[in-house]
Amino acid sequence: MSRTVKNNPWYWVPPLYLTEGIPYVLIITVSVIMYKKLGVDNSDIGLYTSLLYLPWVVKPLWSPLVDLYSTKRKWFLKMQLVLALAFLGVGLSLPTNQFFVLSLACFWVASFASATNDIASDGFYLLALKEEQQSFFIGVRSTFYRIAMVTGQGFFVILAGYLEIKYGDNTKAWSLTMILIAALMLVLTLINYWTTPNIEKSQDYVKEKSLGFLDVFATFFQKKEIWLALAFILLYRLGESQLVKMASPFLLDSRELGGLALSTGDVGLIYGTFGIIALSLGGIVGGIVISRDGLGKWMLPMILSLNVPNFFYYLLAYFQPESAFYAGFVVVVEQLGYGFGFAAFMMYLIYVAEGPSKTSHYAIATGFMALGMMIPGMISGFVQEWLGYEGFFLWVVFAAIPGILIVKYVKYPYEYGKKKSN
Repeated sequence: MSRTVKNNPWYWVPPLYLTEGIPYVLIITVSVIMYKKLGVDNSDIGLYTSLLYLPWVVKPLWSPLVDLYSTKRKWFLKMQLVLALAFLGVGLSLPTNQFFVLSLACFWVASFASATNDIASDGFYLLALKEEQQSFFIGVRSTFYRIAMVTGQGFFVILAGYLEIKYGDNTKAWSLTMILIAALMLVLTLINYWTTPNIEKSQDYVKEKSLGFLDVFATFFQKKEIWLALAFILLYRLGESQLVKMASPFLLDSRELGGLALSTGDVGLIYGTFGIIALSLGGIVGGIVISRDGLGKWMLPMILSLNVPNFFYYLLAYFQPESAFYAGFVVVVEQLGYGFGFAAFMMYLIYVAEGPSKTSHYAIATGFMALGMMIPGMISGFVQEWLGYEGFFLWVVFAAIPGILIVKYVKYPYEYGKKKSN
């Protein structure tokens, strides 16, 4: 059967980006909740789950391999199968005595496979769609990526919480949940196999010699005021990158330890469902106002919106309210502000990548973005255990100050991103 008849983006864009989003949120966010419920210390959670960002930091180093060898479709299908096996490995390793080391090893495999899947899936999207189709389906792919986040951070966490109550055994609950996730990834891989068009030919792959790999890196670091730009990229989320690692442990920890003692299901509903919806709405509004007025008008308000709501976490830690409503309110406000503020950050990354080798330079810029999440996240658990939750959330607020102060020194066109009038 010819696969060209299946090149209908409505068939393959939704499942492809659902498959791209689910592994990322499981590796980066859900792993934090899982390890917390399995009794792992905050310092270890912060350090080792933050290290899982590393493949996204260094993915520019092997992204040319995806372009030069085999087809992108073969790459992402193989990586999705590896992801299914890696999550199965996580599920099977949890009942063992060495569950932390073994499951982390599986998550490491999953993180490299997920980062490679991202490269191949995004490349396939650009190759399989015409320019006007790319613009039309950008909203569709973003929507299904968000649905993936709700599925992973919301549905599966709620499911794990239900199984914890049903079996009275957190290990069994999370083991079953991860095995079910592995089964879902296998199903999604098969769906992508049948729906994605086989439009790539081996003769299309020519080893490019016009611009060497090292030249791509060299031209990026030769950009005007690039070191100031990189400092801004690393500092923009210095506070948020620490908060995101300790927010779920704070919601789950007992009151004696300074937490709010919420159930796993509550955290899945609050953080993984309402929080993701608020994050999406904030991002949509952020994109609209930048396209209307340009980046210059909104850069400072947006970095403030990303960081100021973090102070509410300090108030939660100080007052420790009984009702989950207050925690839900704070999470929604913080995620709404985060989504709104992140729009400016992404627009600035696009500006930094402009010029020749834009795709490669954007990959490098997003690598530094991931580095700005990884390193602060690694120390977040140690800082929290040293300062307690109250002191930690105050530190998070103060950690945002360098990024806010550097805004006035960063250069970019004032109306960058503003929609051109016809």
